[in-house]
Amino acid sequence: MSSEDETKECFGNLDKVFPMTDQGLRQTPDDCFYYCPVKTRCLQQAMATKDGLQVEEELIERGVGAGVITFFERWSRKKQVHRKSKLKFGGTHEIR
Repeated sequence: MSSEDETKECFGNLDKVFPMTDQGLRQTPDDCFYYCPVKTRCLQQAMATKDGLQVEEELIERGVGAGVITFFERWSRKKQVHRKSKLKFGGTHEIR
């Protein structure tokens, strides 16, 4: 991995490396998935942002809507996301 790969414009940009599709789901573009040598680190960097925490909340809500997550599991997961937000970004405000 060269430093040139790390400084690409899209590195860690959630809207570029994990965009929302027309179906309302997030998907990694083919260029990233098949051809990027630093895709894993890039996506991890993107998910470590405040927008990444919002994606985690989207996943929780999608699970609730599908009937896969119970009320208490939803509460627990949302609490974990908010703790992460507070530790990483400070404050007690909403992620969204």
